[in-house]
Amino acid sequence: MKTFDGLFEELTTKAKERPEGSLTVEELDKGTHFIGKKINEEAGETWIAAEYEGKERTAEEMSQLLYHIQVMMIDRGITLEDVYRYL
Repeated sequence: MKTFDGLFEELTTKAKERPEGSLTVEELDKGTHFIGKKINEEAGETWIAAEYEGKERTAEEMSQLLYHIQVMMIDRGITLEDVYRYL
């Protein structure tokens, strides 16, 4: 099972090593605007799932939202420590 910190480490490695066919690399190459749109999309889908689709679907949408947030963190050079400072 992945953790928030473990996912961030995995995505950071992909960003550095740039494996061929990586959707993370593709998203990073598309840039901040694209990543931001994905965050908005997943946030909306999380809300709709919470309202109408139950716990499992909500958890799935939340996992996708967290993924795109972490891609944005990497895109903007924000570390876990930068975020944890505000929790």
